[in-house]
Amino acid sequence: MEYILIAYDSNTISFLFFFQYPLMYGLILVICWCSLVCFSRIYMGMHSILDVIAGFLYAILILVVFHPAVDLIDNFNLTYKYAPLIIISLHLALGVFSFTLDTWSTSRGDTAQILGCGAGVACGSHFNYMLGLMQDPSPDTLPLIPPSITVTLFGKAILRLLIGVVLLLLTRIVMKKITIPLACKMFSIPCGDIRQARQRMEVELPYRYITYGMVGFSLMFLVPCLFLFIGLS
Repeated sequence: MEYILIAYDSNTISFLFFFQYPLMYGLILVICWCSLVCFSRIYMGMHSILDVIAGFLYAILILVVFHPAVDLIDNFNLTYKYAPLIIISLHLALGVFSFTLDTWSTSRGDTAQILGCGAGVACGSHFNYMLGLMQDPSPDTLPLIPPSITVTLFGKAILRLLIGVVLLLLTRIVMKKITIPLACKMFSIPCGDIRQARQRMEVELPYRYITYGMVGFSLMFLVPCLFLFIGLS
């Protein structure tokens, strides 16, 4: 039976699993997950069927082009001294470009949110690697044997989940309170009507990018550091 090695990293819970399972199970999981995402976008009226088909084909194109260079890009993000500056600048430039394509829409905000979160996650991974906080296990120790599920382990997992979710929500709330008024003040935009102000690129882009960039950074770096500090790692 053919097997593949999968690494799953969820920093809200901060578990790291390296395990093997049949390739067919992985394919079924991927197909089901992608189908749920696509159908949900159509059901919510956010995208048409043609949008989904185009996105699927575009994803395949990206995979074909970038898959051979994944290890090289990952090594650059983790080890290059100035990688965070390049990551932030590149993602921000893509966000600005997306906002200039047409008038304001929710999809533009979603794009900035995704780019900001991606930049935060990449920067968090960089700092984790440089500080030696989250090292991958050596290949000769894989696959790891899953620990026995005990009451203590289950309680610890629930506690980590609750703490992680609360911290991420607090990060989002605090950054939203800071970024929107600050952007309005910097660009002389009235902030009495927040909804109206957020339809301006000068407000929505910094809000989405900075707020969710900090959420991504907290997810990958700050929350795991807290778990390490309080003995929940």
